[in-house]
Amino acid sequence: MFPLARKDELYVRKIRSGTVIDHIAAGHAFDVLRILRIDGKDGHVVSVVMNVPSKTIGSKDIVKIDSRELDAMEVDRIALIAPKATINIVRDFEVVEKNAVKLPDIIKGTVKCNNPSCISNAKEPIEPTFLVEKTDPLTIKCRYCSRTMEKSDVLKQF
Repeated sequence: MFPLARKDELYVRKIRSGTVIDHIAAGHAFDVLRILRIDGKDGHVVSVVMNVPSKTIGSKDIVKIDSRELDAMEVDRIALIAPKATINIVRDFEVVEKNAVKLPDIIKGTVKCNNPSCISNAKEPIEPTFLVEKTDPLTIKCRYCSRTMEKSDVLKQF
């Protein structure tokens, strides 16, 4: 087992520009990478730190993506599986923007209903829409067929 870093040490070096996703529940950094479709083949330097001590949530994971900022849809996906995460935008080694993710009450177009008979899965011009029943742990309900989905169901889609 590795000793914990002192207050003046970093687990991972700073990035010049890009995105730092902080306050991910411990053990879920790879879930975040999966929903962002980051597999290491796109050329971005990605750092993953897991089970880092946190004063607010006990322990946490952190993902740093060098030279890439997330779009709104990606932030919404993160909110689905890491509702306490914060998104930090870094430019010239400084955090220029810091936002907590916010899961909206209604989710449109981000995930599909896992009910094959749902009208949203037919060839109709209907956007999959879910009502958020609970954020942590995640429970969402399809607006059309009332099928409930959990975090594991959402992760299977990515």
